[in-house]
Amino acid sequence: MAAATISEIAYSPVKGLALAFHDRVTLELTGVRDNRRFHLVDGDGRLANGKRAGALVRVAATCDLDSTSLALRFPDGNVIEGEIALGITLETDFFGRPAGGRIVEGPFSQALSDFVGRDLRLVRSDEPGAGSDRGSEGSVSLVSTATLDRLAQESERETIDGRRFRMLFTITGVAEHEEDGWLGRSVAVGDAIVRVVEVVGRCAVTTHDPDTGVPDLDTLRILAGYRPPDSGEPLPIGVWGAVEQPGIVRVGDSVRAL
Repeated sequence: MAAATISEIAYSPVKGLALAFHDRVTLELTGVRDNRRFHLVDGDGRLANGKRAGALVRVAATCDLDSTSLALRFPDGNVIEGEIALGITLETDFFGRPAGGRIVEGPFSQALSDFVGRDLRLVRSDEPGAGSDRGSEGSVSLVSTATLDRLAQESERETIDGRRFRMLFTITGVAEHEEDGWLGRSVAVGDAIVRVVEVVGRCAVTTHDPDTGVPDLDTLRILAGYRPPDSGEPLPIGVWGAVEQPGIVRVGDSVRAL
């Protein structure tokens, strides 16, 4: 395996909102503690994301490590912030996996609903890691810059903004899709060790511009064109896995299969 390093670290405390870049994070057994600690549900209690409310990527969120306070910054500069007050309990279906949480009271839900023009409620998961699509078993995701460059080539674009894939770690120094070869292996990521479990199957959210939330690139068609999957298999970009050994990960740290 060629020498690989972390080139970017990005996540959001609210699933579906704008990603923020970080110089370092601590990986716990459940992942980054404040990553996706909050999520949104619609009026029927169903998980809401960028597929139906793409404009959410225009809202930036910050919170403290234990997610006891939250700030939402809207494109017009308006900021809604305050301590978190929790209301009724709720169980959200994350693609067949139930995750317990509680409705966040206060102005946050109404502000987000008004912004996207649909009824949304903000939920804080009971446990860190529960807000990842696959739970704590899939709390870490990685993609290489070479993979993004190959997609750009197939798209006839100079570059592809990796934010549209919403990966925790972007790595450089390996060949295109080389990360796929780590399935079933332990990989040292900075001071932590991650068990790579599966490729990340992609959905229509990846077709959206990461600044506007408006569809602008048919990533799924392009992936199907140069990486046709077996029948019924997802269109993959990047890999996901679970933390085996906690540790600090910094931009510039090495990544190596063990």
